[in-house]
Amino acid sequence: MFTILSFVFFTGLVGLLTWRITHGKTDATSDGYFLAGRSLTGGYIAGSLLLTNLSTEQLVGLNGAAFTDGIAVMAWEVVAGLSLVFMALFFLPKYLRSGIATVPQFLEERFDATTRSITSFIFIIAYTCILLPIILYTGATGLAGILDLKALTGIQSDSTILWITVWMIGIIGSIYAIFGGLRSVAVSDTINGFGLLVGGLLIAYFGLMAVNDGGIFAAMGDLKEAHPEKFNSLGSKTSSVPFSTLFTGVLLLNLFYWTTNQQIIQRTFGASSLKEGQKGVLIAGFFKVLAPMILVLPGIIAFHLYSETDIKADHAYGTLVSNVLPTWLAGFFAAVMVGAILSSFNSALNSTATLFSLGIYRHMIKHDHIDEAKVISVGKTFGIVIAILAMVGAPMLAGQDSIFGYLQKMNGLYFIPIFSVMLMGILNKRIPAWGANIALIVGFLAIALGYFVPALSEKVNAMHEFHFLGAVFAVLIILMLISGMLAPLKTPWEHKHSGHVDLTPWKWAYPMGIGLAVAVLVLYIAFADTSVLSQ
Repeated sequence: MFTILSFVFFTGLVGLLTWRITHGKTDATSDGYFLAGRSLTGGYIAGSLLLTNLSTEQLVGLNGAAFTDGIAVMAWEVVAGLSLVFMALFFLPKYLRSGIATVPQFLEERFDATTRSITSFIFIIAYTCILLPIILYTGATGLAGILDLKALTGIQSDSTILWITVWMIGIIGSIYAIFGGLRSVAVSDTINGFGLLVGGLLIAYFGLMAVNDGGIFAAMGDLKEAHPEKFNSLGSKTSSVPFSTLFTGVLLLNLFYWTTNQQIIQRTFGASSLKEGQKGVLIAGFFKVLAPMILVLPGIIAFHLYSETDIKADHAYGTLVSNVLPTWLAGFFAAVMVGAILSSFNSALNSTATLFSLGIYRHMIKHDHIDEAKVISVGKTFGIVIAILAMVGAPMLAGQDSIFGYLQKMNGLYFIPIFSVMLMGILNKRIPAWGANIALIVGFLAIALGYFVPALSEKVNAMHEFHFLGAVFAVLIILMLISGMLAPLKTPWEHKHSGHVDLTPWKWAYPMGIGLAVAVLVLYIAFADTSVLSQ
């Protein structure tokens, strides 16, 4: 009972603080609702970026991957640090120069309205069918384990518990995203982000104490001695992230996720200035390099403690938390977990509503002949529909061997074609719109065929799916370069300044970016055992 009461208290406290901070802020315009009135500072941007990413698909999924493959899976976190450097120094100045609200809006500015429409549809389908259901499923799975909902509710059916928890999370998240807009999402993310950081570190600490109560260094020594293979930063050929994939699919997926993914980068579009935007992005990059302490180490601890049982990898984190966390902290951490779940869910839902309202409804259906209140109203209605679809679909994911692996695989469907078009659109100012549009369609279809046609999927698995994504990316780049040679734009694209945001850069942006790149390199070298590369 104490656990439930503390859970309700901390969850309610976050809601109250968010309301107090955002109360009275106007969201009557599309900029106010979808971009927080372009008023976000570095701290809110960093907090929102981190917590949108650090949800249960990371806590549960990545620790589950570490349970199986060890610290090699830290690639998803530390390479993210490098990707955020690219975002801060290369992509963000261009986005803010355009004064955009969505990624497809930028692609329309660079190419044409068809490019925007194709990209908007791809994003909306991917978020609805892939991202939102996975967030809800992993959130419900993790929360059920931490709170031991079977014992608390008396319900013994895993399926029933899953459905109830999914709908509870989905309804609360929808209230934040649909009725609060990006401002409330960013503020609640920042508050929950602090709690998640504290809670995540506590789980790692108590887990280490369960290994050896003589201290964290003694416990780490025991782990490395007992499982040296788990502490190699270089993944073997049988790992979920072989070392060679760091330069193909893993790198490309990370770059898209942190530089072009609407769900993640929408809060950077709401920056009050380039300086604040860069500050927030690079602070987030710093914490991503440290994230393996929360997202990888607990998985290895769980392997040490529970590998002789029949526990599934994706249940490792929830089991560790329920076993090592003191009862008086269980409610607090469950509230933090819910905050993390809600962050990813409401951010993805807010982005989906933004893409539909601004990219499809106002742009394609009503054009600009519509008032702002109607745009917001349509966005809220669409958000409710998408939320219900996600809540219905989430429980159907039960039975996947690795939910994190499934997520990364499915992400490739839209990450690769959109990122290739974005990158070439910026780097080559003469590529025509038809070249970009063909690349979007061909890329999406090629990856879908490679994944879902049995004869082709066998070949993809033989070469590793991340290398397959790298090959598709290369082909799309070549296609666009050929289109630029066959029918180049008569006048090179000119990137004009919209005047929405002050573009004065942060003076520490480049020093901090270089420092993050060096830190990633040092981390890999410190834990590298090259012997696995010859196996």
